Amino acid sequence: MRVPIEWLKSYVDIENLDDKTLMDKLVLTGSNNEGSFKISEGIENVVVGKILNITQHPNADKLVVCTVDVGTEEIQIVTGATNISIGDYIPVALNGSIIAGGVKIKKGKLRGEVSNGMLCSLEELGFEGASIPKEFDDGILILDQPYPIGEDILKILKLDEAVIEFEITPNRPDCLSMLGMAREVSASFNVPVKLPELYDETAASEADNFASVRIDAPDLCLRYAAKIIKNIKIETSPLWMQLRLMQSGMRPINNIVDITNFVMLEYGQPIHAFDLHSVSGGEIIVRRAKAEEVITTLDDKDRVLTDEMLVIADKDKPIAIAGVMGGANTEINSETKAVLLEVASFDKTSIRKTSKDLGLRSEASSRYEKGVSVELPAMVVDRVCHLIELLGAGEVVPGLIDVYPNKAPRLEIPFRVERINQMIDSELTAQEMIEILKKLEIEVIDIDGLKAIPPYYRLDLLKEIDLVEEIARLYGYDQIKMTLPKTSTWGARTNAQLIEEKAKTELLSSGVDEILTYSFVSRKDLDRINLPENSLLRNQVELINPLGEEFSVMRSSLVPNVLEVLSRNYNRKNLKAKVFEMGSVFLPKELPVKQLPIEKKVLTIGLYGEHEDFFTLKGIVENMLNGVGVEGYYFEKETNAPTYHTGRCANIIWGDHILGSMGEIHPLVQEEYSLGTRTYVADLDFNLIMQLSRESRLFKAIPRYPAIERDIAVLVKDETTSFQIEQLVKSSAGDLLESVVMFDMYKGRQIPEGYKSVAYALVFRSEERTLEDEVVNKIFSKILKALEDELNAQLR
Repeated sequence: MRVPIEWLKSYVDIENLDDKTLMDKLVLTGSNNEGSFKISEGIENVVVGKILNITQHPNADKLVVCTVDVGTEEIQIVTGATNISIGDYIPVALNGSIIAGGVKIKKGKLRGEVSNGMLCSLEELGFEGASIPKEFDDGILILDQPYPIGEDILKILKLDEAVIEFEITPNRPDCLSMLGMAREVSASFNVPVKLPELYDETAASEADNFASVRIDAPDLCLRYAAKIIKNIKIETSPLWMQLRLMQSGMRPINNIVDITNFVMLEYGQPIHAFDLHSVSGGEIIVRRAKAEEVITTLDDKDRVLTDEMLVIADKDKPIAIAGVMGGANTEINSETKAVLLEVASFDKTSIRKTSKDLGLRSEASSRYEKGVSVELPAMVVDRVCHLIELLGAGEVVPGLIDVYPNKAPRLEIPFRVERINQMIDSELTAQEMIEILKKLEIEVIDIDGLKAIPPYYRLDLLKEIDLVEEIARLYGYDQIKMTLPKTSTWGARTNAQLIEEKAKTELLSSGVDEILTYSFVSRKDLDRINLPENSLLRNQVELINPLGEEFSVMRSSLVPNVLEVLSRNYNRKNLKAKVFEMGSVFLPKELPVKQLPIEKKVLTIGLYGEHEDFFTLKGIVENMLNGVGVEGYYFEKETNAPTYHTGRCANIIWGDHILGSMGEIHPLVQEEYSLGTRTYVADLDFNLIMQLSRESRLFKAIPRYPAIERDIAVLVKDETTSFQIEQLVKSSAGDLLESVVMFDMYKGRQIPEGYKSVAYALVFRSEERTLEDEVVNKIFSKILKALEDELNAQLR
């Protein structure tokens, strides 16, 4: 909801408040905002000017030369505008001025003629193109009356005031209006609200001579008020009204439409105007639509209706979809001489369903579906009539047609002072609470206990707990003491959550940043990572109503998401990146999908950078696995993983289970994601990791006896893996071998083709005695023999 402060000041006296104080206080009392902006932000040195003379440009058919009085002097300006005349008052950007978009205006020549500035349009004053009236779309803003020449246009048009964008929650439809926000300001700053002037009717009613109203669906239409306006004059609305509408994001159309939109923004009540002469017999019938009944709406589209939808009809045809959009057959046009104003209260559930079923949302439907007070129609229609007479847009026919079949009873909400104090931990007296509620126009009576009577526009106040919130926010959330909940039971993280937290801590300590990505993805993502056509991951969960092809299925792998983030960082000149995401992938339970999908927790890590390689990623994975207490895993070469570079990929194995895979991504995948450097990814099954995680740690005493270290270098075939060698060494050495670590691998001169030299550091130790060389030598010989027999290794 956009709230221009200049307009807000019409209802509450806040002249002495700066924008920040106003916004901060309203946030504290529950009116959150998304910030503020000024239409004229950055505009400088634009003044009111008067056109004294216009002559044809001597060298250009489509340009004219204007003499303009800007107060301090008369200047010459060349323009291509076609909507200007001698005597017009217009905004003038002088030499050295700045207009919207930061454009600086300088003195220059156009086709040989000096131009000392620029005549400004609304767009050049900062307004959005979509909100500019059609008559000013391609022309200069013509001011509606003489203004002091040379004065700052921003002050003259009051464009130097901010517009606040409030975030209105669905339970506060009353705040979707200027008056609603004025009441919030009133309650927050304890200033009175000045209500708009209404039409003062004294003559006897004549409205029944022009029209009649009948409600055939009282469950869907709670109230229908109508007023007749004759001798209509369709003109442009005054500039002050147009500016307020534009600042609120609405496009001015003509005086009648603008008045109804102005009052809708003022009160939050949608209004519709029918061309009375197009309403057959002047009869308004509010009824359910007939099955497959068709109406052409104001957007010139045919809408097929159902018998659950509510329509406004005359005796022959439907003329509007109630609360959603009017019909083209009763649209106001330049020939309209009389209108019927509709201000009604419709069932919000019905409006929402109709709007959704037709795929048609409007400003009216968005307000009706949140709820509009049934007490508003009479005063709103009087406000419209007042503005019509004020602007001379027509003649109001005396009398109001007001059909209100089932008047709503007055709501009384019992409340307890002690309960409210208990809820917000305060010590307020009953009188203090009454004073707070009075600021919100909530009446309090004391009959068989205190009862609150909400004002007609507060549809959200239904129970005592609603009053607790109202008192708390005006008492001040900052005044409420910080206390822990009073309970005998405290929540705790589950074991799975603790393991997740530990894993994330280990990754963060390794310099890896956490990311979050969308669960909705495109089917093409799996093509981009070279996934085989027969992969089970291609069996994805389809969305029934996707936002588009890019979000048409639920992800079955996190690898594309992580690579997309790495790609975005790389292409924005981030020289290195390490990221991880721990999240769910989704797999269907059966085909076709009839049940909720299986959610599987996975962990995907990705990185690139000048000093990053396979072993960087391997170290990160090992730190994480060790940190969560997974032991006994090992890495095994993988040769059949199309996502990864051949020969630079490994599986992480535990027993008979594969914990995941890791490696350098395939060059084709790297090219697909526009990654110009080697990139590494690990994709892990975190559900399995959580099952293997062991929190307990066994204490191991500091060794009492010294170790004996031996190095061994052997010549083996290229296809022999380090893992094979290490496993053979461990099985041959027995319990006295404490550790075996590879420290060198060499290929080159002195090494035969197809072979490599690998060197290991072996540490032997006994927990019971000091080892002697003879014992270690026997073990060492046993290891050598096993290597020779099993792997054809040769000692170097």
